[in-house]
Amino acid sequence: MTEQLERQLISLIAADRMDVPISSMSGKLKRMKPKLANAIDLPGADYSGERVYARVEVEDKLKARTMSEAVSDFCTEYPKYGQVLTQMIEDKRAQKETHLYFGMNAGCRLTADDYLGVMANLGFTETQARNLYEPLIVTSRTISKKRDEERSILIA
Repeated sequence: MTEQLERQLISLIAADRMDVPISSMSGKLKRMKPKLANAIDLPGADYSGERVYARVEVEDKLKARTMSEAVSDFCTEYPKYGQVLTQMIEDKRAQKETHLYFGMNAGCRLTADDYLGVMANLGFTETQARNLYEPLIVTSRTISKKRDEERSILIA
């Protein structure tokens, strides 16, 4: 049981450490794409080049209002019931959360096999995982120096 628990925690820590640089890169890419797209000035509504194509389409769509906008509008129109609704929302926010805190003991490190096992569970072949391991772990270590070692995850 103890060995299985240790293995599960090692897998969680390895997954978390790989998630941090991948999430960081994902966030940067998500912020980059709109900037790149808005900087493109098509000569017309369509473009077809040697390797790429693009087209601009304008669509009329109804956008849903956000939840906070809807609550605000409801409170304005129905102040008495708006107070009740606001209180119900606040009561829900006050519920407890259960977190699992985890980390490595001083002087201990995860092995390459720990990371490669998690990558295999993600569907990478052994060769793909080994090729990705080094750049991923270097980035993870760089980021981890900037934050506390103990991490947590919401479990309930």
